[in-house]
Amino acid sequence: MTAVDASREHLREACEAVGLLGQSDRAELIRLGENAMWRLPSRGLVARIARDGQQSAAAREVRVASWLAVNGIPAVKPAEDLEQALEVSGRAVTWWHDLGQHRPDTVAELAALLRRLHALPVPDGLSLGHTDPFVRLDERIGQTDLDAGQQAWLHERLAELRQAWDELPSASPEVVVHGDAWAGNVAVTPDGNAFLLDFERTAIGPREWDLASIAVAFQTSGTVSADRYRSYCRAYGLDVTDWPGYPTLRGARELRLVCFAAQTAVQHPTAHAQAVYRLECLQGLHGPRPWSWSPVP
Repeated sequence: MTAVDASREHLREACEAVGLLGQSDRAELIRLGENAMWRLPSRGLVARIARDGQQSAAAREVRVASWLAVNGIPAVKPAEDLEQALEVSGRAVTWWHDLGQHRPDTVAELAALLRRLHALPVPDGLSLGHTDPFVRLDERIGQTDLDAGQQAWLHERLAELRQAWDELPSASPEVVVHGDAWAGNVAVTPDGNAFLLDFERTAIGPREWDLASIAVAFQTSGTVSADRYRSYCRAYGLDVTDWPGYPTLRGARELRLVCFAAQTAVQHPTAHAQAVYRLECLQGLHGPRPWSWSPVP
């Protein structure tokens, strides 16, 4: 059974459990990565199927999205009339209103949404927890097809960054951070409205952690131009690269991007060369940043 077939079977089980009989047969696959996304066109819904063992995180995503709606932050909305974080074969399924046709954001649109998000008071009772920039990285490294020496280097780098994170200089007061603030997690509909997506990493933490994502896209991977980065900083009102703790944030973001590519390569072998290239960049084998990292499936 292929990964797509297995995911569709999870979707079928979930649809049957909530009374959406036959919907899985007509569902359209949007993305198959750590989480699978399926569109149910006739119901105007998107089903998000989490990886194994993520029931509590999936339920929290729904709570975060509902909290954002109450506070006037444009975000994708969970379906109100279906059981959320439904467990099927060990995976949690959540249901969301389909935004329909949309495009990725400009970085300035993302910055404007982050500014609004970071201005909200930290909520009581939402149990967001604190940002962990290294969550699951030990596990990810061990699940890659990198050789033993490459994995050992990544584990050593992870230990260095954990210590550096604990020694970060004081930042601005902690806020609610999105946690994975990049262009793919904002959707802009034809009417020009931008919506935040994907709250798996939403937590309490320094706003600089969110801002570092686009800074790394500019300085490290080279996927954001200098002009676009300047527009991002203007829209938010801050350039995170000026903060003394930024090199640690950059290091953590870079490590996550390397591990993501390496983990992706297990299912998509064509990504292996990109994963090795990214690792070699961190090891200093390909000159200074930016390194022109290519996307992986």
